[in-house]
Amino acid sequence: MSSIDRILDSVLAGERLGVEDCIALYESDQIEKMGHAANQIMLRHHPEPVTTFVIGRNINYTNICDVFCRFCAFYRAPGSPEGYVLPDEVIFQKIQETIDVGGTEILMQGGVNPDLPFSYYTNLLREIKKRFPAITMHSFSPAEIMKMQVLSGLSLEEVIRALKEAGLDSLPGGGGEILDDRTRRKISRLKGSWRDWMDVMHAAHKVGMHTTGTMVIGFGESNEERALHLLRIREQQDLSLASGFPVPGFLAFISWTFQPENTNLKAEKLGAEDYLKNVAISRLMLDNVKNFQSSWVTMGPEVGKLSLHYGCNDFGSTMIEENVVSAAGTTHKVNISSTLQLIREAGKIPAQRNTKYDILRMFDDETVQVENDFIMQN
Repeated sequence: MSSIDRILDSVLAGERLGVEDCIALYESDQIEKMGHAANQIMLRHHPEPVTTFVIGRNINYTNICDVFCRFCAFYRAPGSPEGYVLPDEVIFQKIQETIDVGGTEILMQGGVNPDLPFSYYTNLLREIKKRFPAITMHSFSPAEIMKMQVLSGLSLEEVIRALKEAGLDSLPGGGGEILDDRTRRKISRLKGSWRDWMDVMHAAHKVGMHTTGTMVIGFGESNEERALHLLRIREQQDLSLASGFPVPGFLAFISWTFQPENTNLKAEKLGAEDYLKNVAISRLMLDNVKNFQSSWVTMGPEVGKLSLHYGCNDFGSTMIEENVVSAAGTTHKVNISSTLQLIREAGKIPAQRNTKYDILRMFDDETVQVENDFIMQN
């Protein structure tokens, strides 16, 4: 029996992977074996043949940023004539359009804008909830939260409590990239350490806010750094669950590959096999995170479909609008009807969910007609 077989057998027997085991999997080319094992683990969490998705919209409220990540093609420096902050009315219009097509989630993120006071965010959230009380605001990355802390003079916990009271429902995991400081210093020196990112997540869990964990591969990071990233997510989830916080920490995990086009960071673009291997290893390592999202925006719909057999149980968001990844030259487009088709082609039953992974609607009838007039804009 090969060492990879022994590692996979131990995971399927309920044992936890260590860092060395995780590195060995990354060094192996037995991707299909890993995918099969990851699919079995996924089925223990989700035995029904259902793949969920959420109808949501990305709203990039500003592209002004003073963090200057080398891998980002979206941001504009403060003072740039190409910088913008969306007017509130434009944001309200985008939310209304999302609701009009059955959307339930707004992923509002932007650059780390030094010119926006903390009151901008709390006032905007209050106005959004006043107009759209049912919409879920799954918004603001840890880097944005850390800038709010600096500008407000409050603690992390106080910042997140104030945002929650104003209408923020959950926190996305943007900016996780690789949770190891060697790579973080190389790709984004001003973004903060991996511990800074995790401190924001811990504070969010403590005040009763769900979050998601993320990972981006392809920066030239080592296999050890990838393994440490997953270990640190798992350890934080253990801590949040053991602390009796009001929510179960990370509701989902999402990984994707770095898109080097149009950026200042030159790297070889990783392919589908690297992505699927990472999805499978992540599912095997993160035994305490229930939901794994496919990343069809970066990898394309067909690879997204394959990922449903490598550990993913969720197809993510229909992403009515997405500007950050598309700024790097990735322009995959999926609308609601094709989401249903891709999930069915993978042998699964599609179901619309909300941000908390509650199922809102099952699409188990092939004759169901879905509004298809609002296509993702990349």
